Amino acid sequence: MDLEKVKQLIELLEEKGLSEIFIRDGDQVIRIVKHDYSVIPAANFPIAAPSTQAKSIESQKPSTTEQGQEVATGLHEIKSPIVGTFYRRPSPEQPPYVEVGDIVEPGQVLCIVEAMKVMNEITSDIRGRIVEILVEDAHPVEYGQVLFRIEPQPVSR
Repeated sequence: MDLEKVKQLIELLEEKGLSEIFIRDGDQVIRIVKHDYSVIPAANFPIAAPSTQAKSIESQKPSTTEQGQEVATGLHEIKSPIVGTFYRRPSPEQPPYVEVGDIVEPGQVLCIVEAMKVMNEITSDIRGRIVEILVEDAHPVEYGQVLFRIEPQPVSR
């Protein structure tokens, strides 16, 4: 990706009042983030360590977890890593990637989140049974919003 395109993305970020842009084009990935250090992001992307004060604010939130964490009920939550539109299927005429009750494997595509005309596949990071799908097809999702709850299952041999 050339420098001019990156500059255009930064301008778009400012112009639209966005806090993050994530684009994947083949094996090229670019993520541009405008940090507001009064809030700690809940993404699983590596970022600079937040201040001690910000960590204490985050620890006061009792029910939030990062993607890949199990909640108190023992269910594993898959969260949206970006703001966009949630799609349960690869195209309108195809069946959904997963349904409640399906067993999923690590790396299996669960849904797509579209952001800026880029389709981002969201995959499972554990083996388990889909217990809840928390977003309606073609509805907007926020950064860090829980999309799925999965009951962990033992690895089959």
